[in-house]
Amino acid sequence: MSERLNNLKHESMPTTTDVAKVYDTILSIPGMNENVKIDIRISRKNVLLLNSVIKCGLSAKDDDKSANLLASIPQETLHELDAFADECLTKAGLNELSEKLKALSTK
Repeated sequence: MSERLNNLKHESMPTTTDVAKVYDTILSIPGMNENVKIDIRISRKNVLLLNSVIKCGLSAKDDDKSANLLASIPQETLHELDAFADECLTKAGLNELSEKLKALSTK
């Protein structure tokens, strides 16, 4: 019984291509290109972590699942996300620290 349930779970899970199609559909909804202002308060620790998560996500092209999803996103949008991550670091005054951490991780 559990084997049948396990097989059913695998059959009903969307493929990466399906997920990419859903994202593509959502991103093409009218109004999705409109700018919104988000006023947040976030700790420097979380800014540093957010930057790292965004950068890792944007560079995860070697992973098949991420490659399919990232391939469906326009390059301009990916560049905007990258710029946003950098802007967050700049506003928090963490550029130098981030660069030093990157240098440590590449050694």
